[in-house]
Amino acid sequence: MSVTELDHAELNHQAISAKKTAPPDVLPTPQIPMLRSSPKIRDRHRDRLAVVYVRQSSPHQVLENRESRERQYGLAMLAQQFGWSADRVLVIDEDQGLSGKQAENRGGFQRLLNEVAMDHVGMVLGLELSRLARSCKDWHHLVEVCAVFDTLLYDQDGVYNANDGNDRLLLGMKGAMSEYELIALQVLLALRPTAIDLSLQAATDIRRERERLRRHWRQRLERS
Repeated sequence: MSVTELDHAELNHQAISAKKTAPPDVLPTPQIPMLRSSPKIRDRHRDRLAVVYVRQSSPHQVLENRESRERQYGLAMLAQQFGWSADRVLVIDEDQGLSGKQAENRGGFQRLLNEVAMDHVGMVLGLELSRLARSCKDWHHLVEVCAVFDTLLYDQDGVYNANDGNDRLLLGMKGAMSEYELIALQVLLALRPTAIDLSLQAATDIRRERERLRRHWRQRLERS
């Protein structure tokens, strides 16, 4: 084997060893694409905080769905691309592992509302606006407070101004869809045992019908 081949083999061995010894919980830094700042974002918004709200619905999701977690935290980098300095980006993640069905038990959401109501926030960022609330009541409360204090909202679809008619319509639709998704999920979970029973019964019926047809054709062959 030549010296060059030995060098390549050694490099490959080191790379494989590094992969094996790397700690399993270390994730790569999320890659946030460079985006043009929206014309809706003005200096009066950048003069206040950009707040990133992070939430996953259950402790299981927090442990298992690490990609979503990292993407949500990565929004802090996006806020900097939009013109906020790092020290003016606030991450609120106290509600990790809590359902968005109600706001009363979510201290992080209450903190967010208070910050907006004190005119401290120029923009609220969430990967999906369903992270903020799964209840139309809580969602519209937040949107109304954002409208009063001229606070923008951001999700992966764009930037929204709650005082703009078209944006307000989109925000209302997003809130309704978010609540509907939760209701649909609850219905599916409630029906799951019944669906499983029906599937098992159908499988049993199919096996019985196959056995009946086999006996029928066996008898016909014997008679012939």
